[in-house]
Parts: sequence; C-alpha cells; structure tokens
Amino acid sequence: MKSNLLQCVIVVGLAVIAINQTQGAQPSKVFELWPAVAPGEKGDIGEEKDSTKSTDGLVAGKRVIRLGNVSKPTLSIYPAAREKYTGTTVLVVPGGGYHILALDLEGTEVCEWLNSIGVNAALLKYRVPARAGLGRHEAPLQDAQRAMGLLRSRAQELGLNPQRLGAVGFSAGGHLVAALSSAPKRTYPLMDAADSVSCRPDFNIVIHPAYLVNMEQGDKISPDVQVTTNHPPTFLAMTQDDPVRVENAVLYYMALKQSGVPSELHAYPTGGHGYGLRKTEHYVTSWPDRATDWMRSRGLLTPQDR
Repeated sequence: MKSNLLQCVIVVGLAVIAINQTQGAQPSKVFELWPAVAPGEKGDIGEEKDSTKSTDGLVAGKRVIRLGNVSKPTLSIYPAAREKYTGTTVLVVPGGGYHILALDLEGTEVCEWLNSIGVNAALLKYRVPARAGLGRHEAPLQDAQRAMGLLRSRAQELGLNPQRLGAVGFSAGGHLVAALSSAPKRTYPLMDAADSVSCRPDFNIVIHPAYLVNMEQGDKISPDVQVTTNHPPTFLAMTQDDPVRVENAVLYYMALKQSGVPSELHAYPTGGHGYGLRKTEHYVTSWPDRATDWMRSRGLLTPQDR
C-alpha cells in the first residue's frame, strides 16, 4: 500500500514538473487593455480558443499554439530577474496573419528570451481575426496603442524605464509594430490618462515582417507603415526564401535608411517563415544573438537600479 502511494506521489510530482516546463515562465500581472469592452466589439466572434489541429505543422519538432477568436485583449507582464534587471521593456507582438496569434512560438517563448538578457517583457494578446468592415490591422493597432500607453503611464508602478520601451513583432506582428511607429496619434476615442502619453516605441525589433510593401504597386512602402525621421531605431531579420518575400524587410530598411533612422538588417539565405526562437539547422535562428548585440550596442542592456 505504502509502495503504491509513493509511486503515485512520484508520478504526480513528475507530471507537475512536466506541466511547469511546458508552461515556462508565468506573468506577474495580466491587465485587460480596455476599461469595459474594446472599441466596436459586439461579442459575436465566438469562443477564444487554441485552433491548432493535429494536422498542423510543427516548428522545430514542437507544437504551436494558434489562438483564435480574441475579443478581450490583454497585456501580460513578465519582469526580468532582479539580478539581471536593465529597466528596458519590450512589448511582444505575435504574428498569425491577423487571423490567429502564435502565442507561444512568437509570444511566451520570446518573453522568456527577453527575461534571460535582463529585459522585461509585456505580451500583447490583441484582437483577431480581422473585424468585418475594418482593415485587418485596425483593431489590433488600437490594442497596441493602448498597450504602449498603459506601459508608459504605469511605468513607476511596474518598475519600468518609460524611455526604454521598445517593441518586437513577428510577421503580421512586425507589420503591427511598424504601424504603431507610424501612427503616434490614437486611432480610438481617448479614455483615460493612459491615452495621454506617447504610444510610439523607443526602438523596434521586426522579424520576418509581412505587409510592409505593396507588390501590386511596385513594392512601394504600404501607406499604413510610412517612415519618417521620427521613427524608432529598428532591427530587422528575414530570409531570402521566405514566402512572404524578403522585399518587405529590405525595402523597409531602405526607407529607414533614407530617413536617417539608425537601423540594422540581417538577410539570411534560408529558413522560411515562422521560426520564432526555436533553433534549427538554419542560421536565421541565431537572430536573437544578433538582436541582443544590437540592443547592447544601443545601451539598452546597461543595468539600472530597480
């Protein structure tokens, strides 16, 4: 009897360890972005859920959470450990074609990486899919603007440096980060003090971005991501064999260069699209090391007192 009980305890303990390893780091706080419902929401898109099917492809041998039907956007705070703390914070914006959110691959796993280099992470769960009658990024842009405002207005409460607040985006999330940098004025009616502070990031990391150029118009920069001299310094990475087309990163980089915005571009030969931080045989999956170097070169990883 005692032997069986001990075996059960061991099995349960191992199961708990496995669950914790799968879940990874947990947020210290989770905020709902909007005081009530998000602007224009009608509650008619169905239940929020992971839409991944058994037939969906793996990335680096692992499953991907594809979260769909998001109508209650949130901001989850992942603070860096005290001994590594830099004061720098990054808004993490997953991709998914404005249809779903790759919530672990381009979300929680990115937060863990940022924490490992002393950077606070704030994971944005924005509204998807695109709402009827709206452009695909209109509701997500409202959520991103609101999130940056919340971070800046609550910087003291959260122990953040409001002058070291950047953003990292993947695929559609890369487009959303670029749009956030191009539209500093709120695209929704102002609600409270969080909407009175700047929502422009101080720096950007943009990985395999989509929708930055319009192929039908000779690869002109899309109107919603127009570059100005006020744009944040930007790090870009993409592959030549990306089906979304490397021109998105290359021509956006050229627009940044022509506007005098300090930027860095890494164009890799292979690796496709949607790799996140998961290591594969493709060299592009070393981009986090290059991004770390870039942040360090800009003084963003210099330790600060908490």
